[in-house]
Parts: sequence; structure tokens; C-alpha cells
Amino acid sequence: MTHPSSRDDQHPVDTPVVIIGAGPVGMFLALDLAAKGVRSTVIEQNASHRAYPKGNTHNARTMEHYRRLGLADAVRAVGLPPGYPTDVVYMTRLNGHELHRLRMPSAAEKMVEAAAHSVTGQIPEPVHRANQMYVEQVLFEHVQRTDEITFRLGTEFLGFEETCGGVNARVRPVGGETEEIVSCRYLVGCDGAHSRVRRQLGISYAGSEEDLGFLSGPRHSKYLRIPDLLTDVIRAPAWQYWLLRPGRIATLISLNGRDEFRMSVIRGDVDSDEALREFIDDSVGEHVEVEILGSQDWVAGLALVAQRYQRGRVLICGDAAHLFTPTGGFGMNTGIDDAANLAWKLAGAVQGWAGPHLVDSFEAERKPAGLRNTGAAVNLGRSVKDVTLDPDLEADTPNGREARAELGRFLEDQKEEFASLGVQLGTRYEGSPIIWPDGTPEPESSYDVYVPTARPGALAPHLWLSQSQSLFDVLGPGFTLLRTHSDAASAEPLVAAARRRGIPLAVVDLTLPQAPELYGSDLALIRPDQHVGWRGNELPDPDDLLTRVTGGTV
Repeated sequence: MTHPSSRDDQHPVDTPVVIIGAGPVGMFLALDLAAKGVRSTVIEQNASHRAYPKGNTHNARTMEHYRRLGLADAVRAVGLPPGYPTDVVYMTRLNGHELHRLRMPSAAEKMVEAAAHSVTGQIPEPVHRANQMYVEQVLFEHVQRTDEITFRLGTEFLGFEETCGGVNARVRPVGGETEEIVSCRYLVGCDGAHSRVRRQLGISYAGSEEDLGFLSGPRHSKYLRIPDLLTDVIRAPAWQYWLLRPGRIATLISLNGRDEFRMSVIRGDVDSDEALREFIDDSVGEHVEVEILGSQDWVAGLALVAQRYQRGRVLICGDAAHLFTPTGGFGMNTGIDDAANLAWKLAGAVQGWAGPHLVDSFEAERKPAGLRNTGAAVNLGRSVKDVTLDPDLEADTPNGREARAELGRFLEDQKEEFASLGVQLGTRYEGSPIIWPDGTPEPESSYDVYVPTARPGALAPHLWLSQSQSLFDVLGPGFTLLRTHSDAASAEPLVAAARRRGIPLAVVDLTLPQAPELYGSDLALIRPDQHVGWRGNELPDPDDLLTRVTGGTV
């Protein structure tokens, strides 16, 4: 399916892009479009920010995206206090036996470590632990005060009709009867697992519900306030507590480092408030006062990816396109990366410099990433599939002590779930129609190790230009041509071609001696999403290169 540029679209529209859903992916997409000068309208059925805890991990790549939009500091200001440990601890009960502890640095310790970087340090923005509801509030406030975004809260999306050169979205106020048409060039469904956009497109998920032992199946999520838990019961604080006993398994996540928690009950009866309070007391090991703030049920063990990510001018992002088991924390982060990939392509189409295939490349690039990341989550979950909980696990007997020691040894291997840098930074758009390949062999990849490469399609290798200035800080909002040393070929032919075609292009001259070796070339063309579109020592025909990377036909 091809799309003419917006300069060929003569029919007026209400807004260039309509986004259905104001979760983190939808709001990020709107903010990224705004940063590129593109207006959008966000349709959200809720009347206000959704204050219920969900995911907790904003990985290194997501934090790089937030940095690009000037949001990283605001995101790091929410969640756990800076000095709070982000350990994961496995226990029988909160006042019981500690089976194993995966020690991980606090936010403050991570930033100290990041500040001690080498020139070629590849993590300008370390992973941040903050519950999604806090970060959504940050995004929500920025969306509300961004002039390029129209925020339609309390508005129900009913469906859409494609038109000649656009899409009409049908909406109405929640609880109201009067329908309204919002016309746009492109419509993006960021409306979650039960996406109405995906269903109207007739697109199904493909994949399976994996058997991951106690890591798969129904979950009962509880949002709790327990004022005295950290002060009176817990001896050594952690970010996540796994509570493991025969017949009773749960996780407890510290949300604010004080009194708010999210409990996910995996094995145990919590069908009523009374049963939940009994379960909590039993998991704590003593009575605690609890305020139940909310509840949601969901299913773990999913590895589902939509069969298509788009049809014509209608696209899907985030959970509408893929569902994850929570192992590794890849779900929301993959959605943010979807949005970053899509935003610049929509901007090109709306602003008139995109070729006819640029928007279509979204599915070609992001569906393989969805398959890779859902597979990584499943593989990490399989490592604990066959864990057994001895009936004597809590007993103060030789058998009980041996059972705890054996389980502790088994749990030592679970650190891989929290060391997934290869997933976070290693997405490569191999075979993409808008990448100019250089003929070099594809490097090996793994889920846990990230090895930087400037092979076209990969994330641009990072460099620190000074103690606090990242290479990513100086890339332009559009394309950027890197000259890795002073003797590199002139950028002027490409600059002139881009100017003639209205394609945003900046030039950055690097002086660091590490740059030529890291990039393996004199020149590298970096896309707006910070992935390498081309590299080489001599520019090819500038128009051919720009045609390829903007979705034209060479």
C-alpha cells in the first residue's frame, strides 16, 4: 500500500493525525509528533489520568527517547526515592526467610555510575524504575500544555471510515449521543489489547499463551496502601518481593518507597476483600493495616503479535500490536519504540518530504521487533518454569534449611531477566526497504549483551562528546549526517539535495579519535529515530540515498 505525500492531498482535514488512546504510547507519539512540528488529536475515553499501577521499568532505550524530547529529568523525578534500592528479593514471607536477593543499584547509584562513563559508554540514560502511572502523569501534563496537541478526554472512539486521501474518525462524548467526525490524514490505534482500531481493521494476534509454570496464567493485581510495612516489618527494603510458598505465590512491588504497593497474586484465594486481607497478613507473616485502592485482573504468559501493523492510512502501536508476558519488562518499552519509529515517518508524510513507501516501512521494521521482544520475554520466563516449592520450605529443620538453600541457588540464575541490554538497545532493522545496506555480515546478537555496531539498520553507536553532552543531544530533529573525522568527504552535495527536496538534515562533525573506529566509516547518515540509515566513506548519488531512506523507489 502506498501513500501520496500530504502536498498531494487537496482535501482539508481537522488534524493531520488522530491518536486513539492516551496511554504512555499514545501520549509519547503525540509529543514526538509535536516535537517535529506535526499537530495531532488524542482521543481518550477516560476523563482524567488513569491512576492505577502497571509496568515499572523504563529501559535504557525508552529513557533515551524521553531525553530526546526533554522529558528524562521529569521522568527520573518520579517513582522510588533516589536512594531506594531496586533489589529483587525472594522470600517465604515478608517477615520470614530470605531465599535470595538480586542486588541492584538505586537510581542515585546508577546516575553516579553513568557519570563515570568512558567516551564510548553506550548507556547515556540508565534504566529507571518508576511505576507507569507516575510516568503517565508526567506525559499527561506535558500533553495538556503542548500547543500542537488537541486532547479530547472523556471522548469515546466509535470507529473510522477511510476516505480519498484520509480517514474520518467517529467519536462522541462518553455517555452522550451526538456523534462527531474528526477527519485526519492518518489514524493510529494506541488503544490497548482490546483495540477497537485493530478489530475494525480485521487484524488478529498471532502467537500463543505460553506454559511458563507459575509465570503464566491469570493474575489478580491489587493496588494497596500499607502504611507500616516498610517501617515495622521489612528488614531490608527492595523494589520487588517474590513471596514463595507451596500453594501461595505473589509479588509485591514498592511504588513510592513509602506506603504504596502493587501486589500480583499468582496462587491463592483473593476473591473477596476479606480473603485478600487474610492473604496479605499470611504473606507478610503478621497482621498489617491495609487500604485497598484498586484491583485489576490480567493474564501472564502471552506472546502475541498482530498479523499486520497497518492497513492503508490506519496503523496500530503498543499493546494494540503486541502482548507480552511481563518477564523482562519489555511490553510498554517496545510500544514506545514503535511510536518513535512511526512519528518521524508520519511527520515526513504530513510535511511532504516522504516517499510513497515511508509509512509502510513501519510494519516492515517494527513487526520483526515485536516478534523478537515477545520471544525474549518468553525465553526469560522459561528459566523458572519448573521451579518446585518443597512442602518443608519454611520448616526450621535440616530438610527445610536444605530446601531453602537449594531454591536460593536456583534463583541466582534469574538475574538475566534484569540484564537484557541486548533487547533494550539491540534492535536492528535488517532487510528494511528504507535502509541502504553496506554488504557487511550481520553481527551476532543476544538478549543480554549489547555490542554497538554502525551497520545500517542498527541504533547509532553512542559517544560522549563531553562529561554531560551525549552524541544524541546534538543530532538534528530530522536526519543527521555524521562526519567521523575532519578529512571525511564534504557533506555539501547531500545538504544541497536535502534542501532542494525539503528534507530536514543536519551535519555533525565529530573530532573524537574513537569515532572512526566505532562507526567503521568516514560518514554515517542517522535517521530521526537515531538508527543508522547508511554509512560509507564516499557519498553515493545524494538523490538516490535520500530517496531510499525516505521511502521512495531507487
